[in-house]
Amino acid sequence: MSKSITLMLFQRRRKMKEALLKDIQPEVRKFLSKYADLKSSATRVLITTTAFNVENLEEHSSQAIINLKKINDIRFVNKFQEAINERLPIGGVYAGFVETQEQRKYRLLKKFMPGLAHLYFVFDFIFKRVFPKLPFFKKLYFFVTNGRNRVMSKAEALGRLASCGFKIIEVKEIGNYTYFVGKKERQPYFDLSPSYGPLFTMNRIGKDGKMIQVYKFRTMYPYAEYLQEYIYEQNKLASGGKFAEDFRITSWGKFMRKCWLDELPMVMNVLKGDIKIVGVRPLSKHYYSLYTKELQEKRIYSKPGLLPPFYVDMPSTLDEIIESELKYLRAYEKRPVLTDIRYFFSICTNIIFRKVRSN
Repeated sequence: MSKSITLMLFQRRRKMKEALLKDIQPEVRKFLSKYADLKSSATRVLITTTAFNVENLEEHSSQAIINLKKINDIRFVNKFQEAINERLPIGGVYAGFVETQEQRKYRLLKKFMPGLAHLYFVFDFIFKRVFPKLPFFKKLYFFVTNGRNRVMSKAEALGRLASCGFKIIEVKEIGNYTYFVGKKERQPYFDLSPSYGPLFTMNRIGKDGKMIQVYKFRTMYPYAEYLQEYIYEQNKLASGGKFAEDFRITSWGKFMRKCWLDELPMVMNVLKGDIKIVGVRPLSKHYYSLYTKELQEKRIYSKPGLLPPFYVDMPSTLDEIIESELKYLRAYEKRPVLTDIRYFFSICTNIIFRKVRSN
């Protein structure tokens, strides 16, 4: 390609980028400028909903890719963001935005008169949030909408971003949208069969360090499992060892957790032999990494359990949880059967008569 043609294409691309950036809000421009040089030719600005337009970019030719089309309108969100991942080098920046479920609710309730607004919101939620998650209705939804204007929670949007290989750098609400910036740190997970249904499985560390799939009723939004590291870095842990200010949990999920309904399917894991009745709680890789080396080694000595020692000692901090589990595991190593029997009756007494609950 001659130098004149290259220069012409460069100038044309620059003018297109300037035109796209001209109409965005100053606050949005300021936010994006923190992580990408908007004047640099290594920063590509798109306004597209198809991966095809991303795939046309030269691989690793950009240090930053900004898309000014909300991801609610992208039919294949993961494929789109996987394509961006492929076009960026390690450390490259990707920025975009989403209208979250709460922001959409706020917009719709303001749009119509009271009463009518709530009725419209219910139908909108069912058609654009529930239908895309159900096998038969999913085809109907995409036939009618072509995937545009989908309802998406903040947790799902950020979870999809993390699953596509991006470390979440900053999230900010501007106007009625949520803008995000991610930095490429690895290849995508290529999750081809994400779970949307009420019953799902989670990868957890079992005996001898082998990964097991634990059954639970869903209490979090889809793709929320990819946000553990982000939630921990943002908020650390609350009392009881749970993640603080965890926006991944749905409103009905909080109720199910309080009543322990979410853990009922774990009985299937007991029947399969993956876990036992009493034992330390099966953990994700990230939560497991927070524990001391001694506890990590002792944890994989035996199967995890349905009823953890947490309900005997009721620890508040991570250090107290570590001490509680070490105490149980040390006792279990010496007298496994007697230890589990003693803990079983102590746990049942605390739960039934003392109304002990986790946070």
